[in-house]
Amino acid sequence: MTLDLRGLVPAPVTPFTRDGSVDVDAIHRLGGWLASVDGVKGLVVLGHAGEGTFLTQDEHALTIRAFREAVQDRLPIIAGITGEGSTVAALEASRAVENGAAAGLVYPSHGWLRFGYQAGAPQARYREIYETSGLPLILFQYPDATQATYDLETQLDIAGQEGVFATKNGVRNMRRWDTEIPALRSAFPDLQILTCHDEYLLHTMFDVDGALVGYGGLTPEPLVELIAAGRAGDYRAARAIHDRLLPVTKQVYHRGSHMEGTVALKEGLVARGILEHATVRSPLLPLADGAGAEIAAALSSAGLARATVDA
Repeated sequence: MTLDLRGLVPAPVTPFTRDGSVDVDAIHRLGGWLASVDGVKGLVVLGHAGEGTFLTQDEHALTIRAFREAVQDRLPIIAGITGEGSTVAALEASRAVENGAAAGLVYPSHGWLRFGYQAGAPQARYREIYETSGLPLILFQYPDATQATYDLETQLDIAGQEGVFATKNGVRNMRRWDTEIPALRSAFPDLQILTCHDEYLLHTMFDVDGALVGYGGLTPEPLVELIAAGRAGDYRAARAIHDRLLPVTKQVYHRGSHMEGTVALKEGLVARGILEHATVRSPLLPLADGAGAEIAAALSSAGLARATVDA
């Protein structure tokens, strides 16, 4: 059965204890809260926001299981598949299946970020992962600024492969977006198209079925509304939500490095009462003194200061 991810799909952070271990109790609070928000269609764990590449194999398994326990089968858990080699990634996907993942978000081989990829290599990566694991897969389109961004032919080839049912697009080049999204729609009408432009959601919301974003792990309620406005073609309503969230967006994503967004998300979850602290794992570092208060103030200005969390 194909998963229906048409709506908001948060990519939540991975909470840690103060000594740096995966915090299962905090995962239960975070995952349970997100699952309680109407319009959330699934959770993607072990991605960039989830510090997935900083975790061990045992921690991958623990995190998938803990989020599954948190949502109590109300939502599918989707695992980020980040292994560098295709066989390594295929085995990672198989372990994800064993621990209860319902689908996989396939990252490019990270060497491609700098050096680019050979023609046909991305297609072979997706094929091996699916044939080895049987895990339904999401095509991940990286930003145009990287060498790991897929040209349209490659995207079409992957989208047409067995097992691929959705695409998470973060190309961050609107000229390409305006050309390539319609082409994917035309070729594969059933392909679920999800934006991952955390900092440009308004600009992409009218062309997609939903959003797969780390931002959804902090502000799910207004993002569900934003997706609904986009799907209804209601620009005025979408713009109002965007503008209300803009102070938060700036505090989380308009920083020196997009990776700082993960730390900022954790600080925001402290302000919302979900996490007790914003511990991250190296090579991430804490934000500068005062950042937590600035993020909390931005959330308060957007009406998102505290969340209701089941004990």
